[in-house]
Amino acid sequence: MLLRDHARDITQDALSLRRESAERMLADIRHLAPSIKARAAEFEGARRIPVDLIDTLRDLGVFRMLVPSSHGGMELDLPTGIEIITALARIDGSFGWTAMIGAGAALFASNLPRETFETIYRNGPDVTVAGAAAPLGKAEIVSGGWRVSGRWPFASGCLHADWMLGVCVMMEDGKPIPGSADEQGPPMMRGFFLPKSEWKIENTWHVTGLKGTGSHHIAMHERVVSEANFFDFMEGDPCVPGPLYQAPIQLLPLFHGAFDVGMAEAALDELVEMANSGRQQLRAAVPMRESEVFQYELGRVAADVRAVRAAHRAQVTEQWQHALSGTLRDEARFVDSQQTAVWVAGACARAISHCFALGGGSAIYDASPLQRRMRDMQVAAQHAMVQQRNYVAAGKQLLRGA
Repeated sequence: MLLRDHARDITQDALSLRRESAERMLADIRHLAPSIKARAAEFEGARRIPVDLIDTLRDLGVFRMLVPSSHGGMELDLPTGIEIITALARIDGSFGWTAMIGAGAALFASNLPRETFETIYRNGPDVTVAGAAAPLGKAEIVSGGWRVSGRWPFASGCLHADWMLGVCVMMEDGKPIPGSADEQGPPMMRGFFLPKSEWKIENTWHVTGLKGTGSHHIAMHERVVSEANFFDFMEGDPCVPGPLYQAPIQLLPLFHGAFDVGMAEAALDELVEMANSGRQQLRAAVPMRESEVFQYELGRVAADVRAVRAAHRAQVTEQWQHALSGTLRDEARFVDSQQTAVWVAGACARAISHCFALGGGSAIYDASPLQRRMRDMQVAAQHAMVQQRNYVAAGKQLLRGA
């Protein structure tokens, strides 16, 4: 089914219901935010989000918000889904990151064979997905499928996942299979899905920031995996219609950007709250809120955060228009999306660091949300999807005149 046909099939009543559902979700998120924020130390101590809050995310509809409506999901439009991820990140870094991964990773299931996709969602749309996108596994072709071994880091949310995914270099006779007719290019790489019970989770998540995400290593050794569980991670064809599913990899940087914007906006709010509490720093002539130096710095950081939100929102709008018109699957679109996400991550990290510095000595204590925001954002900015080195692709694209 063509995208325009799919869009025609979505009635105005259905669209209205989706908007109402999204508005209710956002209202519920705002209502729950204070009680969830109060548990931030608990997240860090346990190095994961507690099961009862995973259930809360499930009840809110977060894990089904991007699942096809044909399978009971909400199938929200991209801008609305992005807004919800930003709202969740404003509550807490680990909580927002866990929600982002659980909602966004499900999009990759749409590249599986239809029969496998049906298996994943046979019991309903509230399926949690975790995994890792780095091609750190090897899959050797054998009778009945592929023999997989590998060890993947940063599998956020793996402790509560229903299904997990990994990415492998595909092998034959001990050698990588070429990814194209040009044997000098990168080897063939494929992702695969298996239920959580098929994986080993290694207790490795001892880190500086995003401590509550449970992003442990996951591993598999010499397991034969059916061809039906594999998909093309970069250029797979969707097994379900709809603009969300034509090119999930193109949308992934935008989810990271949504998280980063939420973090920066929250840090700014937390700094304002501190200043409005009447705090007066050592040797300062007046309280923070009355200091022109503080007011200047606050206004400057606020301008940066507003610019970041605007740039990210413009990119989301542009990419969604490409998705609606069926032109999203293009390397240039991915480069544009990632370039924006890299800039957003760096700008948000700088803004949060400024907020932390403006908070003074009181910001260094564990009780301060500013120190947690700074640590979490620094770790988020280290993610491979938003690493500064990804600017290279944008530079090459400019030089080619693309």
